[in-house]
Amino acid sequence: MARTKEFDPDAALQAALELFWERGYEATSMAALVERLGVARAGIYATFGSKHELYLRALRRYGELCDPLLLTELSQPGPALPAVRALVTRFAEESAGDELRRGCFMTNTAVERAPHDRDAARRVEASWDVLETALTSALLRARAQGELPAERDPRALARMLLVLLQGMRVVGKAGGDQERARDAARQVLALIG
Repeated sequence: MARTKEFDPDAALQAALELFWERGYEATSMAALVERLGVARAGIYATFGSKHELYLRALRRYGELCDPLLLTELSQPGPALPAVRALVTRFAEESAGDELRRGCFMTNTAVERAPHDRDAARRVEASWDVLETALTSALLRARAQGELPAERDPRALARMLLVLLQGMRVVGKAGGDQERARDAARQVLALIG
């Protein structure tokens, strides 16, 4: 007779996501996962596989939670450019504020894991593709509605914004001059019109 799980795998995955987000992959030991999840090491391995597999599942969960919010934010009916401006401004404010000092889990993964972890790099790219596509769609709508000059390339602008947004996350996590992200946002918003 198979034993029933004595913990909620969904809650454990969320707790792992929070721990990996706070500390990063390398600084999160199995002992720390056992303590935070309240699950024995054998239970973690049986349910999630290795630490790396658990990390990838946490990263996928993060994308499932955050990516739809960005899509919704950028696909509201009506003028499109205000939604793009609001997104850039929100990223700047979050990056400049103390409450997001742990950064964006996806961006943190890009910096820490993507250079030598193909699976993590694929998940980061997939999330960035979602954001780039949503930005491109919003900018195409903005151009079609006359909010953006006809000669502007929505895809190139979306890529510029993606790089800026991710850069703001990195600068924000590092601390220092909190006005950097705000200044960058003001300049890019003036550029797109």
